[in-house]
Amino acid sequence: MSEFLSESKVDYLVDIISTFCAGGNPEEEIRQFRSGCDSLSPEEVSEAFTRLSHKNLRYENNPQVITFYQDVIEEKLSSGAINRFPPGHPARVYLEENRLLRSLFSRIRHADPRRDKDKFKAIFDRICTVEKHFVRKENQLFPLLEKHGWDSPSKNMWAFHDDIRARLKEVRQALEQDDADKVVTLFPYLQSEMERLMGVEEQRLLPNAMNMLEESEWIDMRIGDEEIGWMLDEIPPPYPASPREPQPEPEQAAEAQAPRRRKSTPKRAKELPFSIENADHFDEGYLTPEQVNLIFKFLPVDITYVNEDDRVVFYNRGDERVFPRSANIIGREVKLCHPPKSVDQVLRILEEFKKGTKDHADFWITMRGRFIHIRYFAVRDEQKNYRGVIEMSQDVTEIRALEGEQRLLDWD
Repeated sequence: MSEFLSESKVDYLVDIISTFCAGGNPEEEIRQFRSGCDSLSPEEVSEAFTRLSHKNLRYENNPQVITFYQDVIEEKLSSGAINRFPPGHPARVYLEENRLLRSLFSRIRHADPRRDKDKFKAIFDRICTVEKHFVRKENQLFPLLEKHGWDSPSKNMWAFHDDIRARLKEVRQALEQDDADKVVTLFPYLQSEMERLMGVEEQRLLPNAMNMLEESEWIDMRIGDEEIGWMLDEIPPPYPASPREPQPEPEQAAEAQAPRRRKSTPKRAKELPFSIENADHFDEGYLTPEQVNLIFKFLPVDITYVNEDDRVVFYNRGDERVFPRSANIIGREVKLCHPPKSVDQVLRILEEFKKGTKDHADFWITMRGRFIHIRYFAVRDEQKNYRGVIEMSQDVTEIRALEGEQRLLDWD
């Protein structure tokens, strides 16, 4: 608290809200409180409202008090929670994004879509970046919680994410259709649902995660988060702040301990115009691990491989994936990698593939204006034993629009 604030934070809160209840406008006191108070604890806020109740002040339905709570008190409460974590810690980043969302909600309240559509839309587009917040939870945090025996977030909170996604889509469509009245009707409910979700995150999800997860898991999570990104304006600092000694990846450590599998040797190896040093023999041809990795990276298709035990064992890291993935998905049950509303279809595909009654399944969807083709293929060995499933997703918007023929290079 700044030195010029001679009263306690609780006293300031009581004075400001009392002034509102008396019909006044404590503009200067709010300015001082904003600049002088770094953070609030839930205990301080609770004490302030207890004292207001003892004064028999009717503050509950006062619109000025409600606005002050949403714009100022929630921001200071959020800062108090954030400061409990070191910079860059994944839990801190989730809280910082929640603080950003509350700030955006505060700003959008003063932007009427009927009179200032562009301002409203700019703030709303910023709110929509919450998708990165959701995807990190689904692909980073939830898998680790599952490993510790808590799969409720994967089943229940993910469904809540999808409900909010649907609400965001409704508001976006109303904006595109210039239906401002519909936006005004839909947005308050959307905001209420998002605020409710933030409360669950801060009061249950993150505290439980802090009790369950090891420090090494948070550190690895921070690395994986970079693949998905954040909704913050600036990239969070590294966590931990001091660089660690590089540790080998689990598969590298296992490879170092296990004998390298014997490579096939071609009958005419000496006639090949390239070296097969460090290369493996595939069905036809030879590739080094680096070449295999490069091929998967540059394929314009998302590939995920699930083994016969329904565990994700591989995905390719293309620069522009259709669906985000991160390292914590490796080893995860595939049914937990999909939104709850899709799980029944995933389980049916796996069942039919294992029985041998089906070999592939196709879906296509429109997502953010792009046409996405999603395909599942059963993987079987030479004896026709089920060995897993490959999921392939591709943005085929441009392919779908092709007409006629093109037989000549069009670079010039």
